[in-house]
Order: sequence, then structure tokens, then C-alpha cells
Amino acid sequence: MEGVVIRHRTVKVNGISMHVAEAGPEVDAKGAVLFLHGFPELWYSWRHQMDHLGARGYRCIAPDLRGYGGTTAPPDVASYTAFHIVGDLVALLDTLGLAKVFVVGHDWGALIAWYLCLFRPERVTALANTSVAFMRNIMIRNGPDFVNPIEYFNRAYGPNYYKCRFQASHHHAFVRSFQSQVSRRSSSRQRTPSAS
Repeated sequence: MEGVVIRHRTVKVNGISMHVAEAGPEVDAKGAVLFLHGFPELWYSWRHQMDHLGARGYRCIAPDLRGYGGTTAPPDVASYTAFHIVGDLVALLDTLGLAKVFVVGHDWGALIAWYLCLFRPERVTALANTSVAFMRNIMIRNGPDFVNPIEYFNRAYGPNYYKCRFQASHHHAFVRSFQSQVSRRSSSRQRTPSAS
């Protein structure tokens, strides 16, 4: 690490308390970079990038997204749509006095980054994402364009795609298959002792 101090604070945004880690200059920065973590991660995933870019004059911001780490976790699952989470980020940018940011997303954070660009393009200078391609309707949970994420992944990548395999129905089928194989192997190994 290059020794940039990472500062922490909690800000009120969009009806929740959001934990935010920051590094680099707060004024006269070359630009601001908003880092969005994946699942199951926190701001901490970006500490090395924050250190590197902060040392080079960029203001780095890495929140714990809604429901993660030090940020409020609303109990209603309906509070976790792309609209809510992008709303959190826009409110965060407003609170920090930032009109535009470079956005870097990974995994779940990449999906949110795509939506930030889609819903509020005027707030994004540029985007860099890792691990997730653009999927327009996957988190819009109402209206005729809604796409069930598991159905989408199953069609796009097949039933052996890891997210499809994490589903309960696939898990139960896998366990039954495994138990059946173990049972067959153990019964084939049972031998009747023979007298010599």
C-alpha cells in the first residue's frame, strides 16, 4: 500500500444510513471515482485501487451498498430494486457535492453501475466494469419488461451456470444424484466373506 489514508463516515441518503470509505483529496482532485462492490463484499474490496488512485490525485469513494456492511439493510426485499440502489448512489453524490464520477463496478456492483449509467447518464463520466455484462431488464421488477434473473441466466448460459446451480431445485436434484451414486458405490463394495 502506498500509504493513503482511508477515511470512513456514515451519511444519510435516500432514507438509509450509508457507510462510505474515501481516499485521496476532497478538493482539487483530478476526478472522483465511485467504486461499487460485488456480492458478498464490502468497500474493503477496493482498498488497493483506492490507495493507488488516491495517491495519484483522484478522490475515491467506496460505499457499502444497501444491505451490506455498515449500511442500513431495509427488511423489505422490495427495497432492493435497481431504482432504490441507484437512488442511494445519486443521493450519495449529491451529499458529497459531486456532479459526475468515474464508476467502477464488480459483480453485483457492476450490475448497479450499468443501471446508474442507464438511469442517470448525466452523473457518469466513464464506466469500467468487471465480471458482469449489461443486462437491461434483470433488476426491473415490474412492468412488461421484467425478466426473471434465473430464467435469463438459464437461457443465456445453460443450467450448469453457477448462478443457476445455486438455486434450491438444482441443489436438491444434485444432492439426490450424489446420494444415489454413493449408495450404489457402497453396495457394490459389500462382499460376502469367503472361507479359504
